[in-house]
Amino acid sequence: MVLAHQTSSITDCHSVLEQKTIPENLPSPTDRYKLKYRQYEADMKEEYKQYSQRIAEKKKDHLRCPEASIKGTQLEDGHNDDLTALDEKALLQRWYTSKPCNMQHSIRKSEAEDVAAERRKQAVIEQVMVDQLSRAVISDPEQSMCVDVYKEAHGLLGLGTAPMRFRKRTLHETKIRTKSGLTENMLSNKLRFDSRIISRNGRDACRELIGFFFACDRSLTVYEFRQFGNNRTNALPFIQKGVYQHQRGQKKGKAYDLSDFYIGANLTFRSADHNLPESVKQNPVLTLRVMSIDEAAMDFLKASSMEFRQEHSKQVVDDSKVFKKIQGMFRETLCKRGVRVITGLGKYFRHVDKNRNGFLSRADFKEALKVFHLEIPEGDFESLWLILDDCKSDKVDYGEFTRAVFGETNEYRKAFVRKAYMKLDFNKTGSVPMVDIRKCYCAKKHPLVLSGKAAEEEIQLSFLETLGESCSNPNEVAYSEFEDYYEGLSVGIMDDDDFVNILRNSWGI
Repeated sequence: MVLAHQTSSITDCHSVLEQKTIPENLPSPTDRYKLKYRQYEADMKEEYKQYSQRIAEKKKDHLRCPEASIKGTQLEDGHNDDLTALDEKALLQRWYTSKPCNMQHSIRKSEAEDVAAERRKQAVIEQVMVDQLSRAVISDPEQSMCVDVYKEAHGLLGLGTAPMRFRKRTLHETKIRTKSGLTENMLSNKLRFDSRIISRNGRDACRELIGFFFACDRSLTVYEFRQFGNNRTNALPFIQKGVYQHQRGQKKGKAYDLSDFYIGANLTFRSADHNLPESVKQNPVLTLRVMSIDEAAMDFLKASSMEFRQEHSKQVVDDSKVFKKIQGMFRETLCKRGVRVITGLGKYFRHVDKNRNGFLSRADFKEALKVFHLEIPEGDFESLWLILDDCKSDKVDYGEFTRAVFGETNEYRKAFVRKAYMKLDFNKTGSVPMVDIRKCYCAKKHPLVLSGKAAEEEIQLSFLETLGESCSNPNEVAYSEFEDYYEGLSVGIMDDDDFVNILRNSWGI
């Protein structure tokens, strides 16, 4: 009896709550609001209609797997020869080239990032000037010689001789300017360039390096801009100021000059000569890639320099011809299945590299080419090997080998790949969990999703499967694996803006 009474009371409460309570003196909706509501209602009906149609098609053809449904939406050019399911899924990303819907927001965001980058560069320039105009003079070895001269004059040179680091120097014994000291005017004739470390280590590859070449004494220095938390930043010397020589290539042993600095140039240094992180020192030669240069400063220095000559030796020209010939052999293959080939080779090399130092023998490379059905004539392979193995160690870095055989994307595209990875790897650990990749990847604006031919989950799943195939660890993505994926995807995309739009749509950068 009591239970029945409680049940009836609960039912009455629900009925009262379900009634539409309309407040008194409520103004009638305006025509503009009515129009917006009708548009919203029409959009919702249309979306529900499309959703119902997709559900009906899936139920009707429930035997078809997602891979088969995606395969039916291939590119219209009909080039499906020798394509596997992995190639077809990778090719879906090439459709994602439309401009982002929030293009104005992207432009404003890009402009804000440019302003922030310019501020960082100015901060580094100020730090370089402070280091070279004040600290360099104080720590100049000539200062210690002044103290020795004073002691020798007073017969005190042999008394109390101590190591250099324990010697004391008073203010009166310190020179304001030394013979090797530089003035601000001399340091102003400099070329600023942005660079990155060519490395498979994600933490090292994403370091923000800003370098300077001084025309007065042909010296150079490289600084790393680092951010600690949200507010604290610092510019620290990465390569100390000095005159350095090429460590690789046809110019090995020659000092760097102005003609060595251009977008895409490689700067090589002996790792043992510098106070570098342990991960960088694992490779005996540190290679920096020039990403951008100060064009105005370059033009000024070219005009004022009487010795600037950018000539290429016959050997350099011949080496370039060898690279172009081999890269031309595989261009058509990479346009169809570039992602599978480049990521597959990278995974194969990492598996074969038992020493984990990045170097493999001639036999290892020949076997890899055979496994992936990539044929290079014996004569061309020998010519390539003579160029790459300039140290005559019979071992070559497999990243360098891949870049020589297939080529690589330009620095403009690379910059956006690094930006996307740095957004994912916000802790700068060098690897990103696959869970975070799944969360951050966006397929809402993919043409196949918008047209109703594929669900957002299908596009996302196809991307995750192709990226996961290239990973040695299925639970995380290393920088080299992420870079290899977009290296393979980039081959068949001719326009830089189309490639950048793929990254912007996918990762919101």
